Amino acid sequence: MEENEKKNNIQIISEKKKNKIPMVLIIIIGVVLVSVLSSLATYFLVTKGNIQITGANNTTYSVENVENPVVAVAQIAGPSVVGVSVTYYEQSLFGQLAEGESEGSGIIYSSDGYIITNYHVIEEAVNSSSAAVTITLSDESEYQAEIVGTDDVTDLALLKIEPEEELTPATFADSSNIQVGELAVAIGNPLGQEFAGSVTVGYISALNRDITTDGRTYNVIQTDAAINPGNSGGALVNSKGEVIGINTIKISDDSVEGLGFAIPSNDALKIIEELKVTGKIIRPYVGIYGIDLDEITAQRNRLVEGIYVYQVQEGSPAQEAGIQNGDIIVEFDGQEVKTTQELNNIKNQKEIGDSVHVKVYRAGEYKEGDIVLGSDENTSSGTMTN
Repeated sequence: MEENEKKNNIQIISEKKKNKIPMVLIIIIGVVLVSVLSSLATYFLVTKGNIQITGANNTTYSVENVENPVVAVAQIAGPSVVGVSVTYYEQSLFGQLAEGESEGSGIIYSSDGYIITNYHVIEEAVNSSSAAVTITLSDESEYQAEIVGTDDVTDLALLKIEPEEELTPATFADSSNIQVGELAVAIGNPLGQEFAGSVTVGYISALNRDITTDGRTYNVIQTDAAINPGNSGGALVNSKGEVIGINTIKISDDSVEGLGFAIPSNDALKIIEELKVTGKIIRPYVGIYGIDLDEITAQRNRLVEGIYVYQVQEGSPAQEAGIQNGDIIVEFDGQEVKTTQELNNIKNQKEIGDSVHVKVYRAGEYKEGDIVLGSDENTSSGTMTN
């Protein structure tokens, strides 16, 4: 009996061992299969990824056998990013002429040689008749550029070269579709032509940021992709290699990192298309010089917060509307305004000839009226009323 029980026990244990071996094999085989399938998926989705983009003039760009999406992005967008350098002469402290140079980046706008860049990249050329602008293409060929038009308000400029053969224009995406967290790749020439075509990678950090620099406020895309001096005017592109922004500003401080900004492509293209036709941007204007009165300054002078008008331009819409030196503009188009930038933001959304309701504080009283917005070439009339 005991022997039978032992045999039974041994048999049971043996059967368990027999059952355990196949189970282990099944697990191992399963792991191997999962690994193989995963590798195959990665192989075909990434290593053998095929990205096709239809760009300007219905040109199709195709990149195959890439190791990651950024490789494809660089191959697609890289040839459309150029170097922009300006050489100029300036007077030294000793009265002698010295040659200066500024460098930045640009984006090929069309195959026949139109180039987009930042205004501040070529500002010296705008201000000096002796300055020369040189474009260096991705193949290192160089061309002298003509300034077609500039707009310092949006920090954009359009240049033109005469290439020997058709260029590869960038493809521009609809920047209104960008989402926070998307891949963002900056391509340009940080610190100049020595580091031409540098690629830095990050993400879209935020949208619709208002950044003020040198007295100008820009509505921009925020990214943590590294943007350095020389990247200005270069491309911020998405995962398809499409331009979503024009790199323009970086906050440089020991306490911050990864704060770069780009002009959204939709905003930039509107300006560039007008520059191509007219060479300048004609905006509505009011015709005043103002000082922002904050709460503390207003209280000390027993005034109200707003925009203190210290000069009204002769023949301007403001003068025609009855605005006087010493008035404080507190409302513009029905909106409270406390700074000239707030007023400009509202004004620039209007068209020349639009009538805008204005409220001012004058000698202890509020007065209201309408200003018909003019342009640099025309002024319109209006009447301030109590």
